[in-house]
Amino acid sequence: MPTVARPKILVVDDRDDTLFAMESALAPLGYPMDRANSGDDALKTVLRGGVAVVLLDVLMPDFSGFEVAQYMTRLEQTQDIPIMMITGAGQDPTLAAQAYELGVADYVVKPIDPWVMRTKVRYLYETSRRLHALRERLRAYEQRSEEFRGPAPLGIENHPLPRPA
Repeated sequence: MPTVARPKILVVDDRDDTLFAMESALAPLGYPMDRANSGDDALKTVLRGGVAVVLLDVLMPDFSGFEVAQYMTRLEQTQDIPIMMITGAGQDPTLAAQAYELGVADYVVKPIDPWVMRTKVRYLYETSRRLHALRERLRAYEQRSEEFRGPAPLGIENHPLPRPA
């Protein structure tokens, strides 16, 4: 039986020191991680598949975190990936509201307590995996249902049953 790769946590930030700090904080979880230094790289990575959660910096030079989140929430293949937006710009209720309106799962302000971040990411990761497993089961049930709806086997006819009186 082929082994299936565990989905990754994608950490997106244009600063290498921030990427390193977030990866170090999340390492105790033991989940596979990938990194992207730009919104463009983040989009390419999520489109390749295998991403369970995205930790996304709000302010980046090419695409902002908002643009990346907007793109991801519009595409069928990425719309169910939970996004945690992270900002160092301080508390701004307008930005937080904008993020939640886009459909992000969480919006946090730096500095982030490592324990709190791990707890939030663990929840998002496990929820994402359960959703993916449920979708796979649904797809399998739909496929089996289609097989049952196919033509009747040779020698068997489909007749409507008489209605009880």
